[in-house]
Amino acid sequence: MNSLTKALCAMLISWQPMAMALPDDARQPIHITADSATRNDQTGITLYKGDVLLTQGSMKVTGDSIELRQSGRSVTSIIAKGGPAEFQQRPAANKEVTHAYGEVLHYNIRTKELEITGQAKVSQGSDSFSGNRIIYDMNKSTVNAFSDNSANGQRVQMIIQPKAPDQEPAQDDTPGPEATSGDLNNQ
Repeated sequence: MNSLTKALCAMLISWQPMAMALPDDARQPIHITADSATRNDQTGITLYKGDVLLTQGSMKVTGDSIELRQSGRSVTSIIAKGGPAEFQQRPAANKEVTHAYGEVLHYNIRTKELEITGQAKVSQGSDSFSGNRIIYDMNKSTVNAFSDNSANGQRVQMIIQPKAPDQEPAQDDTPGPEATSGDLNNQ
């Protein structure tokens, strides 16, 4: 085996699983396909180019290029670039797949945060969040969306579907003293 192959194998073996993934995702093998791969042992960076696909269990990352950054034997971040790059993963067996799209996806494995920039979008089922930049915190299951600050920039947009009656908590139909005609019942 040459040193590039050994380094890639060591990196894949030491891959840190993502939080909020299906329980068996971390035990699944990692598969990466690309037109080319370049490894720099001094910087710990491996760059894959050309219609790159990275999969592990329910996780899938695609892009024109994917950069894996490694410190010691652990991968610390994944940076995917594309038009757009895509991340997807099923957070739990009973949940719909979460999709994230953007020109640049930067996943910090240590903090479990996915930062999406450039026409960023995160969706799960029929709910979606979009903006110029989104930070998806997988530990806290939170999404923070930011608009473009330019005069004609992209504004944040959210689409949140109402819960089905069997998914809503039981409620008393009698309005309380704080209720007004403008209350939103589905948030």
